[in-house]
Amino acid sequence: MLNRKRRERHQASDDTSLIARGTVIRGDLCFRGALHLDGRVEGTIVAEGEDAMFTLSEHGQVDGEIRVPHAILNGHVTGDVWVTTRLELSAQARIDGNLRYHTLEMAAGAQINGSISREGDGGEATAPHELPAPAEAEEAVSA
Repeated sequence: MLNRKRRERHQASDDTSLIARGTVIRGDLCFRGALHLDGRVEGTIVAEGEDAMFTLSEHGQVDGEIRVPHAILNGHVTGDVWVTTRLELSAQARIDGNLRYHTLEMAAGAQINGSISREGDGGEATAPHELPAPAEAEEAVSA
């Protein structure tokens, strides 16, 4: 079953771009199909198309915003991440920024340092859940 899911992810597009380890791109990047990043991007990454897939390896870094429908992250992102369909955070993933997603799979060890909100089916963010304030009677401590 797991192998079938992995095959379905890669069948979305035959066009895959690779940014190799040691490569630094300064500026915004727009792509179609699939993008695999082993290097570093200093700018915004935007995908065109509902089947676009962004993969960030454990060596990859993004200093900027990411806006994609599908993503697998295992590297370091400094900036906000917006994933409209499905996000997979692997064990070495680290996001220093806010995260908005529709469906999330997160491995033990992944880190998010920022706010996290789930996008509703209509593209609207769901309301954050807040705990009720403690009752005044519970706050008072008897002597």
